[in-house]
Amino acid sequence: QAQAGWLQHDFGHLSVFSTSKWNHWVHKFVIGHLKGAPASWWNHLHFQHHAKPNCFRKDPDINMHPLFFALGKALSVELGVQKKKYMPYNHQHKYFFIIGPPALVPLYFQWYIFYFVVQRKKWVDMAWMLTFYIRFFLTYLPLLGVKGVLGLFLLVRFIESMWFVWVTQMNHIPMHIDYDKNVDWFSTQLQATCNVHQSLFNDWFSGHLNFQIEHHLFPTMPRHNYWK
Repeated sequence: QAQAGWLQHDFGHLSVFSTSKWNHWVHKFVIGHLKGAPASWWNHLHFQHHAKPNCFRKDPDINMHPLFFALGKALSVELGVQKKKYMPYNHQHKYFFIIGPPALVPLYFQWYIFYFVVQRKKWVDMAWMLTFYIRFFLTYLPLLGVKGVLGLFLLVRFIESMWFVWVTQMNHIPMHIDYDKNVDWFSTQLQATCNVHQSLFNDWFSGHLNFQIEHHLFPTMPRHNYWK
């Protein structure tokens, strides 16, 4: 599931086939049938992220500020001045491990993707998603029973969530986070991205998103060319 996530990311950025039509079609298959999520939902959120990375109220990837975490120096100081304390932020480095990596996919994404497709009437995406869940349950139900299938599904989502959050947060959250200052596009991308050490394992583990700077500057570039 984690590797299928990086694969759909490639197709979503139109970086595999030479024609956008083929990328869009295979993107729907990978994220819909192999992962059970809607392509329209991913496009809606991810394109906003690339347009304004780490810009508060414009990048959906940092929407957990300030409800769960205090992100970035400027925004954290603002909360301090206003004396707003939604959570015990001085302990966020401890509770991050509880409500961050393990909870995002199974507790939030899992119900929100269905809410998204129903609200926006994305019935084609819903059909693709249902093929994943039908296939999953038909495959494992005879082997594990109802409780076993549900347990396996939650375990897969839990592990995937840990994997996904570590990769997506380590190359953005350490960087500058603030309101949109209308800085030029190039500087906006560089302020919000950092790379992680290159190795065969890191390339595989992160789907080459350890080259986050290159990815944000050249989002349609195939991942195997980032190192160049």
